[in-house]
Amino acid sequence: MDVALILLAISPIFWLFIGYEFFKYRENYQLKDSAANTVLALLHQGTDAIALAILMPWFYVLYEYRLWDVEVSFVTMLVAFLLQDFLYYWFHRASHNIHWMWAAHVAHHSSTHMNYSTAFRQSLMYPIAGMWIFWTPMILIGYDPKVVFAVVALNLAFQFFVHTKIVGKLGLIEKLFNTPSHHRVHHAINPKYIDRNYAGVLIIWDKLFGTYVEEDEQVPCEFGIVGQLNSDNPIKISFHQWIHLFKQTKRATSWRARYKALFGYPTSSEQKH
Repeated sequence: MDVALILLAISPIFWLFIGYEFFKYRENYQLKDSAANTVLALLHQGTDAIALAILMPWFYVLYEYRLWDVEVSFVTMLVAFLLQDFLYYWFHRASHNIHWMWAAHVAHHSSTHMNYSTAFRQSLMYPIAGMWIFWTPMILIGYDPKVVFAVVALNLAFQFFVHTKIVGKLGLIEKLFNTPSHHRVHHAINPKYIDRNYAGVLIIWDKLFGTYVEEDEQVPCEFGIVGQLNSDNPIKISFHQWIHLFKQTKRATSWRARYKALFGYPTSSEQKH
């Protein structure tokens, strides 16, 4: 079962949570914003399915060079979960610090709202940005590509539930797992919070690698991106940063400046992110 099918199978649960949050906390929603999120989710699923169909033969070529034959068992799946979550942390961190990858990931952060539908706000450009590269170490270790992408899908499914303002801090759970509180920090543009809490499922990676910040009730999270996009157009949301990236690259007057424009720390069209 691939990523798209797993997420499709779980999607009724997602819609139940969105429906509850909408009717109970309607002030957290704006119709055009949520509609854009839904369109972006469909575009993302479509391009991911196409990319996976194109790349899967290459993944199996790579699988031929695996170090071990990893059989599916409780222990190996637990290791797969931990390894993929570790790799997701580095993918996510790279997506905030490498302009080429931020050009895709910025779509997810571009909403000024924080609700369950925000989890749907994904980029159709992730295959171009290279998200899939981060899962190849698992294939080389010896995990079947289909198992790898099933674990990826389950990780992403978990992350749906951390996109909300209606859940407060969760006590001891906060010590180990990514939670709505941790993820609100990640989506915030307050100077104290920006570029923090990259966790997928486990917050331990942020604590180990120095990117963890706790949500401070005295500093309410402000959501969106630096240099707010202020658009609900899915096409603009998907491509505005790519346009800026290529314009910046074209203006560069040296190879070093071009490299920095493509792969250095991201900028917005208005100010440094």
